[in-house]
Amino acid sequence: MTQQSLAERLGISASYLNLIEHDQRGVTASLVFKLGEALRVDLAELSGSAERQLETGLREVFADPLLGAEAVPEAELTALSGTSPNAARAVLALYRAWRVAREDAGGIALPSGRRVLLPNEEARDAFHERANHFSELEQAAEAIAGSLQTDPAEADHAIIERLRRVHGLTVRVGPLADALRRYDPASRELALSESLPRESRGFQLAFQLALLEARDAVEAVLAAIAPSSQEAASLIRVGLLNYAAGALLMPYDAFRQAAQALRHDVEALATRFGVSFEQVCHRLSTLQRSSARGVPFFFLRTDPAGNVGKRFSAAGFPFARFGGSCPRWVVHAAFATPGSLRVQVAQLPDGATFLCFARTVSRPAAAWGEPAPIHVVAMGCDVSHAADLVYADGIDVERAAVGIGLSCRLCDRQNCRSRAFPPLEHRLALDPHTTGDSPYRFRR
Repeated sequence: MTQQSLAERLGISASYLNLIEHDQRGVTASLVFKLGEALRVDLAELSGSAERQLETGLREVFADPLLGAEAVPEAELTALSGTSPNAARAVLALYRAWRVAREDAGGIALPSGRRVLLPNEEARDAFHERANHFSELEQAAEAIAGSLQTDPAEADHAIIERLRRVHGLTVRVGPLADALRRYDPASRELALSESLPRESRGFQLAFQLALLEARDAVEAVLAAIAPSSQEAASLIRVGLLNYAAGALLMPYDAFRQAAQALRHDVEALATRFGVSFEQVCHRLSTLQRSSARGVPFFFLRTDPAGNVGKRFSAAGFPFARFGGSCPRWVVHAAFATPGSLRVQVAQLPDGATFLCFARTVSRPAAAWGEPAPIHVVAMGCDVSHAADLVYADGIDVERAAVGIGLSCRLCDRQNCRSRAFPPLEHRLALDPHTTGDSPYRFRR
């Protein structure tokens, strides 16, 4: 399409369109809708969340004092992430490779000797870059769920019957050594650990059915992602099968309608669909079908040491890619009240505000004396969606906002009593005659 023909379809002059393309003119709301219609672009892709995530990563990179780089102005970071996203991703990839080479933190070496992105980080990025939504897997799961012809709450029995009748599998529940699920293709036996709670057994059954009936769709998505190593491919494949299993147990339309009716009450949704708290949270983060979007949530799972095992963000929350998160965030407070859901209105330094909620989830210990694995699952959305969540009831979202940062090294809030490190981009200004609330005073 030529510039002239596009300008005619938009009802503007070619010269004005040229100025827009060179970032010398703004775009009005009406023109955005015309552009979306003319170029068949989903308006959600123009929200800027992907650019903000890139900008956050670049800010972390250039703030690393070991690089010895000159301070990069915010305007340049915004321009690089917005107009040259491939170059921005290349900078992040180079930085990751440099960190691996510097710290030798388990980097994977290809036969050529070249070190690549850690497989877990590559898998995490693959889901994040696609807003944690895969239409191909949704279609495959809907086809399977339609053939079961049962209510979601009774899906476990229907899946067992389908595994037996269609695939000749027998399902056994009992003690398993060092495994929660084990499938033997030769004997056609699926063994599930007796330590699994009911919801987890149901999920493992759905995973097995997805492995047998949604494998082609999974492999097609995996081929499009094109992982850089077999290790990354294996992790992404398992993640996609988990996605398909969740979509099977919580069909898109039925789950989205229930979420709206129950105002995203996670416990109520878990009861209705016979799944766990974490499974509901994970599913809520995937409701990004262009024709029927749910509330755009971010999803995070972390352990007591602050290690993030999962993170997805359709809400545009700018997770710190390297290092820990803010100690003032509700994610960390949830560990203090196991089993209780905590709610927080969190405001970032740039003014972006999110309604967040978090709760611990745990698995039983395998044996006496072994610590039970415990994590916190956290979710959140832009505060503009607060009325759609039951967790906002009784909260004055404007007055209740708590200031947080991405991490101490990237946060320039003054006088923070929870600060653990000084910000990388500012210089300390300590006075021996004064002791402040924060151990690190600094100049902007």
